[in-house]
Amino acid sequence: MELIIFKVGLIVTLFLLSLLIAAYSTYAERKVAAFMQDRIGPNRAGPMGILQPLADGLKMFMKEEIIPQEANRYLFILGPAISMATALMTSAVIPWGPDLNLFGQTVSLQVADINIGILYVMGVVSLGIYGIMIGGWASNNKYSLLGSIRASTQMISYELAMGMSIVAVIMTTGSLSIGHMVSSQAGSTGMAWNVFYQPLGFIIFLICAFAETNRTPFDLPECETELVGGYHTEYSSMKLGFYLFSEYVNMFISSAIIASLYFGGYNFPFMNIVQENTGEIMFAIICAVVFLIKILFFIFFFMWVRWTIPRFRFDQLMNLGWKILLPLSILNMLITGFFILYNN
Repeated sequence: MELIIFKVGLIVTLFLLSLLIAAYSTYAERKVAAFMQDRIGPNRAGPMGILQPLADGLKMFMKEEIIPQEANRYLFILGPAISMATALMTSAVIPWGPDLNLFGQTVSLQVADINIGILYVMGVVSLGIYGIMIGGWASNNKYSLLGSIRASTQMISYELAMGMSIVAVIMTTGSLSIGHMVSSQAGSTGMAWNVFYQPLGFIIFLICAFAETNRTPFDLPECETELVGGYHTEYSSMKLGFYLFSEYVNMFISSAIIASLYFGGYNFPFMNIVQENTGEIMFAIICAVVFLIKILFFIFFFMWVRWTIPRFRFDQLMNLGWKILLPLSILNMLITGFFILYNN
């Protein structure tokens, strides 16, 4: 019973953390954009505009909900629900800290430590495209449909290169479990990170993560200058909020996956010395905070790139995915296999 209570508490905590970080990512994005453009940014709602996400959420709840007359009502409602649900589901297999001894048994700071964790993440992320496709098609709007088609084409193209880069990590760690991938990067000083062994794979995965989350320079599914608002043009109220929130939740989860696969997850330099001089619970808290700092850095990096690099044309996006990233990911996998064979 204690274990069930602990797991339920962990699930609720991750749910609230995902929503909180997604909400304040909108605030952080405006502040980062304002800094880069020599502006002030949000400054009315609370000190330094810190309550702006709460004001935005209240506005979404209070706005009139409009469903187009010619739209498919049930699918129109289902689209944003699928996007939000799949975005939140991916956090279940991410290890947020080392194992703890509680209630006389070992418990992990991970909702589900399944031995095919990375396949679960890829599968759930692939389901997320259905939310965008259904929403765009059900709107009965040509701009929405075009945006959803762009999104599906983009995700299919970049998931191949992303999968190949993950295969190289699987080859080096010998496991599909994200928990095992993180623990294998501890080493003697907590610095046996995969980014040192898979630099090309990391760059490929990072670029594909931008495409998977529809972030600039890969935001063609919703680019305002061409498609009004893309696949969610016809949405309003909290349905629009679900689409916008799911993008930021996906950015949060993508940052967590990048940190887990390539930057050691909750591992940090000289963590063995810290572990010897602190209690078990305090050490787990320190590891979780370190992991969160890595995630926040990558979220900032997503924002930095958005306000620095211009958008690709669609033909450039397809060429990059199929003619550059896919061959490079296959080459990276072959090089990894060669080194593993040579060392054995």
